[in-house]
Amino acid sequence: MIKTFKILLLPFSLVYGSILYVRNKLYDWNILKTISYEFPVISIGNLALGGTGKTPHIEYLIRLLQKDYKIAILSRGYKRTTKGFLLADENSNVSNIGDEPLQYKLKFKKILVAVDEKRVHGINKIKKNYSKTDVILLDDAYQHRSVNPNINILITEYNNLYINDTTIPAGRLREWGTGSKRADIIIVSKTKNNLTLNEKEKIISQINPLPHQKVYFSFIKYEKITSFTKKAKDIEKILNLDYSVLLLTGIAKPTALFNTISNQYKHLEHIKFSDHHNFKNLDILKIKDAYKKLKGNNKIIISTEKDIMRLSLPKILNQLQDIPIFYIPIEICFHGNDQKDFDNQILKYVTKNSRN
Repeated sequence: MIKTFKILLLPFSLVYGSILYVRNKLYDWNILKTISYEFPVISIGNLALGGTGKTPHIEYLIRLLQKDYKIAILSRGYKRTTKGFLLADENSNVSNIGDEPLQYKLKFKKILVAVDEKRVHGINKIKKNYSKTDVILLDDAYQHRSVNPNINILITEYNNLYINDTTIPAGRLREWGTGSKRADIIIVSKTKNNLTLNEKEKIISQINPLPHQKVYFSFIKYEKITSFTKKAKDIEKILNLDYSVLLLTGIAKPTALFNTISNQYKHLEHIKFSDHHNFKNLDILKIKDAYKKLKGNNKIIISTEKDIMRLSLPKILNQLQDIPIFYIPIEICFHGNDQKDFDNQILKYVTKNSRN
């Protein structure tokens, strides 16, 4: 049934993809203006709609660079209620800057985090007002062709490579897979932890990178769960694997997280919301009801860092303080020599082209 439905959507994908193809060609032919910068501007994005692991890869770059360079992150601030350029500060929340920028700011307090739907305008504002900035990381800007980044990083998911997909609505691609040619680096994300050399070589052969493109492989490392609400802090010392868990997610692809937690706890239920879902009062009632119905007296809620950003609004959080809610941080790891080679490629470019 799903396959038939996708076939019916193919004509619409063809129209959508063709429009994007023409748009990209207008940029390629310099009919539409693209701006380049003399200082490091690194774009991190994807061809698909969400779920590739873009956010933890940006955090990886921050950890790599923050010791020696002044970093700014520029995002459009997806689903924010504000417009134009806005710099994150201690008063920022998910409503005015979006969940991912808020996550960056809370985790990395010394870096600049800004939002602007017009990336050229945002870069120019940062350059003018924060002249000591060494490198700008563009969050989810692969299709934002008005900026020509110095390094263009494309992330594609191991279980859903862009070469096996098509444009929306029949598929999940924002543009044809040929858009991968703009990438300088291709990261195959969310691989299994024990990826073999033969498996890596097979995927590289399928991707068939251009001579200048480097392909790296990464996987997700789940960290220890962290308390979010007051009730969670009260029980974190006595928490054990016999607790029943309600997994609460509002992300594109929660399956890997579900599988990870199901291997740790004996009883697990899952309540799912759409990616970047903005929680309302009715959602909180639904979450509370699902928690109440969990098996046993010892029970907790586990969510993601990104969802916690959206649950942090006072009007939402105040209704949840009596429930033990935890979140599970994640980090990116690279396979084998990929970490060393990736780090060297980024550091070599930034060192050569920054003000330092």
